[in-house]
Amino acid sequence: MDNRRKLFFQKHIYDTKNTNQLFFDAVKENVEWHISHCAKYAQLMEGQGFRLRKFQCYDDLCKLPPIPTLYLKKHELFSLPAEKIHMQSTTSGTSGNPVKVGFDFSAMILGLNMLRKILAYHKLPSAIPANCIVLGYQPSRHNHMGAVRTAYAATFLAPALHREYALKDMGTDYVLNEDGILDALVSYSKKPFPVRINGFPAYLYFLLQKLEKEHIQLSLHPKSLIFLGGGWKQFAAQKVSKPELYRMAKERLGIPEQNFREFFGVVEHNIPYCDCRNHHFHVPVYSRVLIRDIHTLEPVPFGRPGLLNLVTPLLKSMPLTSILTDDIAVLHDGNECGCEIKTPYFEVLGRAGLQGIRTCAAGAGSILEAVQ
Repeated sequence: MDNRRKLFFQKHIYDTKNTNQLFFDAVKENVEWHISHCAKYAQLMEGQGFRLRKFQCYDDLCKLPPIPTLYLKKHELFSLPAEKIHMQSTTSGTSGNPVKVGFDFSAMILGLNMLRKILAYHKLPSAIPANCIVLGYQPSRHNHMGAVRTAYAATFLAPALHREYALKDMGTDYVLNEDGILDALVSYSKKPFPVRINGFPAYLYFLLQKLEKEHIQLSLHPKSLIFLGGGWKQFAAQKVSKPELYRMAKERLGIPEQNFREFFGVVEHNIPYCDCRNHHFHVPVYSRVLIRDIHTLEPVPFGRPGLLNLVTPLLKSMPLTSILTDDIAVLHDGNECGCEIKTPYFEVLGRAGLQGIRTCAAGAGSILEAVQ
């Protein structure tokens, strides 16, 4: 059994302390594979002065040059031929060209096992039937965005009695289904089943605003849940605090704070982060998180903000072992949280944006020179 497989079949999903060596071994194997099978990646690593023979221990993870998500918007990097790519997802493309990410078969199997364990740990699957509100796109053959698939998949965490989408597929385009969502919520509130609402936090906020404006106050089933993910993206200017969102949901839908679940993920990384009871994103065994200084790209200690660098050895199809996002985040010692999970957790503060990520990386002799 290779180290990647051993890592993704670990029994305890938050036991990072006892899996550091295994994680490093899996990453080293993964990097060696990609250097051998993707000439462009090998050139990028050589250009950054990376030498595999000097990549020797867990503390060397920070020496692995990350691939910026901005680079992937203009360049494709594959370590397997097209016929061995079994599934593709794309980013939304809200900050530029969409990124296409391909999955090899083994990564799909390992990823499904990982997802099963994460969902089970956080007690999200249920045998109780539920009605579903998806505050996003209805799945369609012409839409391959990862967020669409994720939102649809979330409706299978309980037997779905009915699904209503905020954006309905019309064959080639989408239309806003505002009245349909409101009618569905009113109808669901009269039925003896939980309601599961999932989507972007901005969309939830706009829905709650609409309910306030029209003086609609509902009392959904006490086991109803709200799943949020994807951040505020182009609606950052309208962003409200989490406590305010919780207050509005309790007031308008009868859903309390403890029935909120939030996920963080990026298509280029493929590891889902589910918040704990204190709403923090703890790092599971399948990944490690580094925060890099926005000027030098050197790693910074706990408590200091910088660019979010995500590391995982999941994919053999693409060399996305270490990616540099355009998110500004801060990493905390897990003991500061107060929940039962003791691994470090990160908090996303905002986005650097396209120009910001170029500026941050410019002073570091980054591989971003390739995208100018």
